[in-house]
Amino acid sequence: MGTRYWYKAFAVAAISGLVLAACAQGGPAATTAPTAAATATAAPTVASARGTGGDLKILYWQAPTILNPHQATGTKDNDASRLMIEPIAAWGPDGKPFPVLAAEVPTVENGGVTKDLKTVTWKLKSGVKWSDGSAFSADDAAFTYTYQCDPKSATSTDGGCADVASVTAPNATTLVVTYKNPQPFFWLWGVGTSYGVLQKTQFSGCVGEKAKDCPANLKPIGTGPYKLREFKPGDVVLYDLNENYRDPNKPFFKSVTFKGGGDAPSAARAVCQTGDIDFGWNLQVEAAVLRPMVEAADSKCAVSPQFGVLERIHINFADPSASLGAKRSEPDTKHPFFSDINVRKAVAMAANRTAVAEQLYGKYGGVPVCNVVVIPESFVSKNTASLDTCKYDLVAAEKLLQDNGWVKGADGVRAKGGVRLEITYQTSTNAVRQKTQDIIKADLEKIGFKVTLKNAPASTFFTNTSPDGANKFFADLEEFASGQEPDPYGTLLGYTCDERAGSANNWNKGNYSRYCNPEYDKQFQIVRTETDPAKRQAAAVAANDILIKDAVVIPLVNRVAPTADGASKLLKGHQTSAFDSSLWDIANWSK
Repeated sequence: MGTRYWYKAFAVAAISGLVLAACAQGGPAATTAPTAAATATAAPTVASARGTGGDLKILYWQAPTILNPHQATGTKDNDASRLMIEPIAAWGPDGKPFPVLAAEVPTVENGGVTKDLKTVTWKLKSGVKWSDGSAFSADDAAFTYTYQCDPKSATSTDGGCADVASVTAPNATTLVVTYKNPQPFFWLWGVGTSYGVLQKTQFSGCVGEKAKDCPANLKPIGTGPYKLREFKPGDVVLYDLNENYRDPNKPFFKSVTFKGGGDAPSAARAVCQTGDIDFGWNLQVEAAVLRPMVEAADSKCAVSPQFGVLERIHINFADPSASLGAKRSEPDTKHPFFSDINVRKAVAMAANRTAVAEQLYGKYGGVPVCNVVVIPESFVSKNTASLDTCKYDLVAAEKLLQDNGWVKGADGVRAKGGVRLEITYQTSTNAVRQKTQDIIKADLEKIGFKVTLKNAPASTFFTNTSPDGANKFFADLEEFASGQEPDPYGTLLGYTCDERAGSANNWNKGNYSRYCNPEYDKQFQIVRTETDPAKRQAAAVAANDILIKDAVVIPLVNRVAPTADGASKLLKGHQTSAFDSSLWDIANWSK
């Protein structure tokens, strides 16, 4: 999840290309990137003729279960919706906004952003239609804000709502976003998949408590290049060309088959070896398996590495005990042993990031890191490499536990005051993640933990409904990854007190750990409001460092974004953006 930002005063380089210098054991990676001035989102490739390309075959080994981005909790769902539901602007490969429904991107220079950074005026494209033939207008975007930011809607995309005073539509092609305070991240609302615009006519009866069960969540009308033909949740989405799409030359493909399920190695084989698939998402495959497929002389795929997806382990600050019933993992409960910072630190010190990165990810996978914010480079902390929580040291971890009263029993499991260090560690079903679990488990058991491993299919894990899901977090540790955008706002927002997930918000808030620290929130408030670039950057680094020192989250690998998408060598017009959906530019694809 997360929110989005780019502003000239904070012009920082997007990470494009490979990391050139690997980190020391557990420390952050050094990176090299072009300056903002040296990079720009390329002009879209124009397809030769609309609808002449046959069927575009896309394979996601995580199957989508919903098509409304504001109720989605997984990338699979956001991406499946993106063929139909569009934002005002997208994040291009260079980390700059790219107009989608907007006619241009507002800046201070062009008068679209007021000098006090409180009001942003978006000029929208005229003549845009929904796929049902009705006219799109700014009123749809203003309605989307109302839907998204109604607390009772319990959306997964409400992260930026607290800072927005209003979103209004003075006329059909003008949208005005007004912030409560000067907003250094003035593209907070409207850019990227999280801000997909819903049709007011279709969703007007779905605001508030009706939002989560709205039938339109499974069959939305959109402005994108494709429209829905059929959706089988957990299996496949079939799309047809949207004949009302605004560009007469696009899309090139007449239809799209978006198949979900299977596993990452099968997806890699389908796009790189057999060529049965045009685009295979997130080839999170062991380096020893993926690299030969990509580098073979007859390989049918190409990958475009861009770092910016953080694979990490979250520690649960709430109590996940089943005995609590309805109170299980609620934010107002307290974990029986992770409330002790020494136990959390010991877990962090037992995480062998280097082994995970080198053995499982490799060239097309990622590098070990010990920061929560991994891009852009100007916001990446240089302070964490020296911290104990960033150093793999089993001897020191075991001593920390022993010195703080956690004593090994006859079975090798440590306990204190009758509380045993017994952990359930969950993640989604994926061979690389299961092998990561194995590495982490082996070391945790060496220092006195008992670890039970658990995994669930992505269609179950990345939902807010299943007891096996990441949102509810009915476990002690959980591992997953998500992308980061050109500003740290959204990444850091997910650890604030107000963002703690629970039943009151339909488990849709982004703080799955239920962590709450007033000092952290103080630093984030500076990130949220400070207009001085240096002060804002310092606050972002300080917030990151609190999370690492407090052992809230255990960063493992800065992954290729994603790790990595595989596209057929025959596919043209595709550009990888580390900051947006893998399908952000699908209207431009051709063969």
